[in-house]
Parts: sequence; C-alpha cells; structure tokens
Amino acid sequence: MNVASRMSYQGSSVSPSSDTLRDAVSPPPGTAAKRRVLIVEDEASIRELVRLHLALDGFDVTEVGDGGRALELARGTRFDLIVLDVMLPGIDGISLCRALRTDGANTNASILMLTARDTESDKVLGLESGADDYLAKPFGMRELLARVGAVLRRASRAADSTDGATAHQLRARDLVLDADRRGLVVRGSRVELTKQEFDLLYLLAARPGIVFSREALLAKIWGGDTYVTERTVDTVVSRLRRKIERDAQDPELILTAWGVGYKFVDAD
Repeated sequence: MNVASRMSYQGSSVSPSSDTLRDAVSPPPGTAAKRRVLIVEDEASIRELVRLHLALDGFDVTEVGDGGRALELARGTRFDLIVLDVMLPGIDGISLCRALRTDGANTNASILMLTARDTESDKVLGLESGADDYLAKPFGMRELLARVGAVLRRASRAADSTDGATAHQLRARDLVLDADRRGLVVRGSRVELTKQEFDLLYLLAARPGIVFSREALLAKIWGGDTYVTERTVDTVVSRLRRKIERDAQDPELILTAWGVGYKFVDAD
C-alpha cells in the first residue's frame, strides 16, 4: 500500500484525480481574498490529495512537483504557507527551506515540512533548516489541516504583536532589533530571521539576565500550541546562535541556564 492510499479525511477515501472535485472547490466570483498556499510535493497523488483538502478548507492553492520550480516561483510570489516535502527532485526540501529563509518573498512565510523519515534527527534537521513544523508520512488529512491551522495561528499572533508594538528599536550588546520592521542588525550587518527567531530573540534581549524556562518560552512565543515541544525551543535557539554569535559553540549573547532554559547575557 502506498502512502497516498493510506491518507483519508474523517475516515473517507478520496479520489484525488476527480475533475468533478476540481470543479467543486473552485472559488465563486466575488469572494474575499484567500490565504495562499504553495504545495511542493513530487508524488502527484499526495500532492493532489493535499491540494484538494486545502482548497476545500478555503485556501488558494498552487502546486509544483520539483524543488527548482518551487524556488523560482517562491522567490517572487508571496505565500502565507508552504507545504514542503523533504525528498524532492532537483533541490531537496531541506536546501529549499534554507534558501527560502535566506531571501525572496517568503522569508517569513509559514513552512510545514512533510517527511517520510520519522526519526528525531530528521525532524530536528527540518526544524533547524527553518521549518515551523513537520508532519511524518503517512498522515491523515485531519492532522494536516490541524497543523496548518496551528502554524498560521502562530504567524497571526506574531503579526498582531508586531502591529501593536510601540518600541521602535531595541539595542542589546552587538544587536539592534527593529520591532516595527522585524529587522535585526548584528555588528553592522543585517541578518534575516524567521518569525519565531525574531520573537524569541526580542523577548530575551528585552529582559537581559532574566532566565526563561523552555515551558515559558513555548507559552509566550508559540502560545502553548500542542504540536510544538520544548525541543523546538532548543532548535530555534540553535539557529539563532549560528546567526548572531561570533562562535555558536561558545555563545556570548544567548546563554543556557542548565536544567531550566535560556537567558540573554546580563546588561553591562
């Protein structure tokens, strides 16, 4: 049995190639703008099944089957969410995720990674490359939609927090953080951050010397989302250190409080 045949929605089998179903999910004229999703999956049956259910859930869906085409498209077209398979022809999902986080129109887009590999190291690699969440194959459509909703809620909360910010810049040691533009300058050079990276760094840097437990960081940055674990905090901190520290293996800015969590170095 292949992966696609094991995927269903609320226990019902779906034929992903049905032209009738394509017609059923076409948006009526005059409807409000939908959130845009890019599906990058080389297996056509899975790609179509995911497309179908996301379209039924109200998304404007674009789909591609290889990493090279996805990168070309995502460089210039803004998406709210990218559903990204790891094993892709051309450019693999890990490399593609890193490229999207570096520059282009989707440095801050939510990314949900799909993987047939279910080991902890594979999941951590996906998160460290810049993904917001991962989903192991085979998966059910209800779980897919739940995770899609979760990552988009986190993005919405981060955007709302930024809209309500009153501070313009936060200076902390070698860093200058711009809350309005969600920008970071490290020792004179601009550094791109994902939503979670910026939110976590801003929280720590705004309170130098204060230790935050992993549980507290999860609650403040991810809103207590049930699909995110304390391991995710470690992953985001690890990415941040590689971006802002002189030596990520000997950090001077984001310090570990062993057995508890993390803190930003005490103010001078």
